[in-house]
Amino acid sequence: MVSFGNRDFGINHIKTRRNHTCYGMGLGIMVLDDPYPGFPGDVRNASAFPYPVQYEIVDGVNNYTLVWEEDKSPCLEPIKRAAKKLERMGCRAIAAECGYFAYFQKDIAGYVDVPVFMSSLLQVPFMQQLIGPEKVVGIVCAQKRFLSHTHLQNVGVDLNSNFVIAGAEDEYECPEFDNLWNPEKRPEVPESYYDKAEKDMIQICSEFCQKHPGIAALLLECTGMQPFARAVQRVVELPIFSWGTLLDYAYSVVVHRDYYGHV
Repeated sequence: MVSFGNRDFGINHIKTRRNHTCYGMGLGIMVLDDPYPGFPGDVRNASAFPYPVQYEIVDGVNNYTLVWEEDKSPCLEPIKRAAKKLERMGCRAIAAECGYFAYFQKDIAGYVDVPVFMSSLLQVPFMQQLIGPEKVVGIVCAQKRFLSHTHLQNVGVDLNSNFVIAGAEDEYECPEFDNLWNPEKRPEVPESYYDKAEKDMIQICSEFCQKHPGIAALLLECTGMQPFARAVQRVVELPIFSWGTLLDYAYSVVVHRDYYGHV
């Protein structure tokens, strides 16, 4: 819901900031050069965000080149260009839409002068601190076979720490996700059904938690999983982290809210 109030009366004088061209901006989000849709809650669907977002397509970087290709070096320069463009436009922080952008977290964080949130996986070390060393963080990603040690290490995950991984597409059957993201299986016009995808996500997460009873918190790595986070949570009854929780946090630290109340 959009709420219209008065201006922030703390703003009386304005001046150019870092050569930015636009103001009142929120998060700059890099999206893959891949024409597939997303339900509300998916990072590439702008309609569900309660704060401003600005998209930039990473030219030439698609699901295949970012996730499937072993050599990811050709992706770096297009990602840097997209990040710099969003920064120059005036975005307060830079994010991306796919958890596998984790591969470039260090590269982009060192390239721009605003905070960088390249992957939902950034939350894993934080989650581990919340649940303690005797319990486990469960990571549900799109394809486990493509989530490398480099992805995890580049967002600060200790490879010897308390986490387990499940692949929704390669370990469990999730045809609705294949229909959107799998370049080897999706139709010419990618499409998906919400009710079928929700059912698949609930089943995947339920079976994953049953297989690993030590799981005390779940991370939904993929951009397209967070529309179903609440439905999953109703069943597994665990804290759920996703792109949504990361982006909400990102916005809150770069555009801190005021507090109004009484004593």
